[in-house]
Amino acid sequence: MLRLSALILALFLLPPSQTRAETARIAVAGNFAAAAKEIAQVFSDTTGRHVLFSFGSTGKLFAQISQKAPFDAFLSADQSRPARLVAQGWGVTGSVFTYAVGRLVLFSMDETLVDPEGSVLHNYQGARFAIANPRTAPYGAAAMEIMAKRGVLKHLQPKLVYGNTIAQTYQFIATGNAALGFVALSQVAQHRAGSRWVVPDALALRQDAVLLQAGAGNSAATGFLAFLRRPPAREIMRRYGYEEGS
Repeated sequence: MLRLSALILALFLLPPSQTRAETARIAVAGNFAAAAKEIAQVFSDTTGRHVLFSFGSTGKLFAQISQKAPFDAFLSADQSRPARLVAQGWGVTGSVFTYAVGRLVLFSMDETLVDPEGSVLHNYQGARFAIANPRTAPYGAAAMEIMAKRGVLKHLQPKLVYGNTIAQTYQFIATGNAALGFVALSQVAQHRAGSRWVVPDALALRQDAVLLQAGAGNSAATGFLAFLRRPPAREIMRRYGYEEGS
């Protein structure tokens, strides 16, 4: 009895960061990984609450959530999947909001390859052109859209290599496995290496967040989503090239 009483007392004395209610598990689209880590640190320092991230492609994270993966919230790279999660009963009604607006970038480590207008798309002679898998990654789908609009998809299709995530796509280019490709602006905003063309606003990607049913009573989950709208988080997002959402 004394041992049990001591255990119960110890649990009450644990700091808030060690209790389940003060920790949230959040699924995050890969393009937002670096910004999310910085924001989480500020959030933790400010509130004492913690978040544990799982990064991946939006499509694969959506599938995991639909198969009962234990996430409290989801930061998607599109708007459709959070809305679908609410419609399917996995997301909390009224919790969806646009936390960031991302941009697609044509990028190469070669400082002379990409011109200011992106016209290299019409005459690219390299063997490989990297994009994220358009079936699971919204940035990959946007890449396909801009190639179709520019009339270069037929020319580039045989050269395409697909990253499972936007992070892997960037690695293809950074390591020279592909000389050119489309990545997220957030991946290159913190350095000036190479050459790039930022795709116009018309193809900006509105990225929505949703509170999942498992996180409805989790103060860390609800607190983190609210924190995404606050100035400290907004400033970090701006440094990574994101525009403000709703």
